[in-house]
Amino acid sequence: MQIVKLIAETQSIIGKYKANGKRVGFIPTMGALHKGHLSLVAQSKKENDITVVSIFVNPTQFNNHNDLKTYPRLIDRDLELLSEYEPDLIFIPEVEEVYPEPDTRTFDFGYIENIMEGKSRPGHFNGVAQVVSKLFSYINPDNAYFGQKDFQQVAVIKQMTKDLDVNINIVACPIIREVDGLAMSSRNMLLSEAERKNATKISETLVKACNLVPDFNVSQLKDWVINEINNNTYLEVEYFEIVDDTTLKSIEKWEDSKNRVACITVQVGKVRLIDNISL
Repeated sequence: MQIVKLIAETQSIIGKYKANGKRVGFIPTMGALHKGHLSLVAQSKKENDITVVSIFVNPTQFNNHNDLKTYPRLIDRDLELLSEYEPDLIFIPEVEEVYPEPDTRTFDFGYIENIMEGKSRPGHFNGVAQVVSKLFSYINPDNAYFGQKDFQQVAVIKQMTKDLDVNINIVACPIIREVDGLAMSSRNMLLSEAERKNATKISETLVKACNLVPDFNVSQLKDWVINEINNNTYLEVEYFEIVDDTTLKSIEKWEDSKNRVACITVQVGKVRLIDNISL
């Protein structure tokens, strides 16, 4: 398990792997790792000769300075967790290494960047595209692994690779949940004990919503989910949308799409949690 901080050294190491015909899998992370991240590492190791993990808290995707400031940074713990999975290379650059000068590139993702997370966090997906495109250029992976919890982000990354004509296979992996159903997230550790306990209401409500599809129309189900969660004093729904899983277009009738995904963001105290479930 080799730890590298410089782009040039990373490119040199991976270049030698690629020259020898090795397939490279890549997992970009912002650290504060959990079993969801580690499941991506495990899948990459099954499907590639070489697995690379990056740990970098990307400042350009935060539109809230306090969110960037409070984002958990636990590098020693992260390395200890990764040592059990033994990725071949861990890339941990400093901000100045990735952004020696401001990145002024602007990406146009059209509809998908202006809904849900894009609408709530202006500029977020442009920042994601900036850093992921940079990381892709350093690592040059064959496969890149992302968790489905960030459902809209996966769609953005796929669109970015298409727009940039980058030959990288984007692999979307299932959400990993805690025993009580809460979607694993680096932000979960910022919850108080009471907030953490009540946050399980999010996944519980989404599961119940699946069973109510035969009885409710789309509008009724959306209202039911929002009211069910907002009735908990610890939780406040920021948005809840039911969309087609490919176009991300919001659906108005069940017959509008056969592959529907319910996407939600909930404010739990000062912590913002996202989740989704297939309907």
